[in-house]
Amino acid sequence: MSKIDPTARVADGAVIGEGTEVGPYCIIGPNVVIGANCKLIGHVTVIGHTSLGDSCVISPFVVLGGAPQDLSYKGEPTRLEIGSSCTIREGATMNVGTIKGGGLTRVGNGGYFMNNSHVGHDCMVGDNVIFATSATLGGHCEIGDAVYIGGLSAVHQFTRVGPYVMVGGVCGVRDDVIPYGLVNGQYAVLESLNLIGMKRRKFTKQRLATVRGFYQKLFHGPGTFAERLEVARPLAGEDPAIAEILDFIGKGKRPLCLPAIEK
Repeated sequence: MSKIDPTARVADGAVIGEGTEVGPYCIIGPNVVIGANCKLIGHVTVIGHTSLGDSCVISPFVVLGGAPQDLSYKGEPTRLEIGSSCTIREGATMNVGTIKGGGLTRVGNGGYFMNNSHVGHDCMVGDNVIFATSATLGGHCEIGDAVYIGGLSAVHQFTRVGPYVMVGGVCGVRDDVIPYGLVNGQYAVLESLNLIGMKRRKFTKQRLATVRGFYQKLFHGPGTFAERLEVARPLAGEDPAIAEILDFIGKGKRPLCLPAIEK
């Protein structure tokens, strides 16, 4: 059975999973579905057409499913879907989508969202991400698996951040970031590969050397970036990470985050 504090307000129609605890002064709207074994500590607001997976822990003053911060929104029944085993700390916010953006904001499994972080409308966020304090996504962003976004950093709307990226603190990310990239600076520039993250994901020394060699050729070799990219394309077969980076670049519609020397 779920455990609901008597001071909480759970609207008719809301679905609360088995073993879930809804703490003091929480507000749960009528179109909300909360999975099993979640814990809403207190003063949590979950509204809109929002679903929350199993085993999530939500801290006080979090608001999930609020209206998009977009002037085109007219109250349409758009959605927010959050996966399982997420931790969402004090004051974090996540908005439902907009009709023009596909109507869905999606957050994957295992995310850790520190205090006052924000996921804007129509964002697609992968699994096992970490958003540090006040990390912010504008609308329509795509964030890959295992991305770390540093404190007080912001990702511009429509920007893609590939999997296994590390974004430093106090960064403004305006351009797409390749998978495995490490970006830093007031206006983020590509500094290197996220070697620490790659080692944690069991890249062997040989794989690291192969991907680093590719990175050097692509971003620091002779000629223009476009010329180097053409030369690098045949290297996709040397390692899955190289193929992933080249595929990410090929699908891009926005500028790519490059090293400072390329700016």
